[in-house]
Amino acid sequence: MELLGISGTIVGVKTAILVQTVLDEVKKQHPEIKTKMLDLRDYDLQFCDGRSVSDYNEDTRLVIQAVTEADFYLIGTPVFNCSIPAPLKNLIDLIQPTVFRHKVMGFVANGGTYQHYLMIENQLKPIASYLRAYIAPSYVYANVSHFNEHNEIDDLEIVTRIQHLADELVHMQKRLGQPLVTQ
Repeated sequence: MELLGISGTIVGVKTAILVQTVLDEVKKQHPEIKTKMLDLRDYDLQFCDGRSVSDYNEDTRLVIQAVTEADFYLIGTPVFNCSIPAPLKNLIDLIQPTVFRHKVMGFVANGGTYQHYLMIENQLKPIASYLRAYIAPSYVYANVSHFNEHNEIDDLEIVTRIQHLADELVHMQKRLGQPLVTQ
């Protein structure tokens, strides 16, 4: 069972730190779960334009393959102008919607104010619902005050939420992430 953590931005470090922290917590609580980090900063992702997957560059094909092969997801995003960044939206557009169907999906986000957490409720959850993913009810939102000067998460409430989300994702995957039996 593989949990793919996706850092859905090509700028900054806080999103990747949040995603990696949840993945580390999953490994700590559930060592039987394989985790993988997909940091969009590490790839030259081409713009989705409807062409065949084989016509995209190698990085784009690798990312599509990683997302397609994962069993469940932790998606991380910064909040830019009250929305998700273009690289994350592009990634979602590159993947066939059926890839996400009946797979567990959880979210972490970071932004500059306390109010930006609403983007998860108003944008990410509806996108996941459209894709027919199983949506983890909990999520983690951290703003700049939750990180210290070394970009480490130093807020106890955020750490507790990370622990809960890590356990919730695995709990949901073990119970809901099984293939549906069709007759």
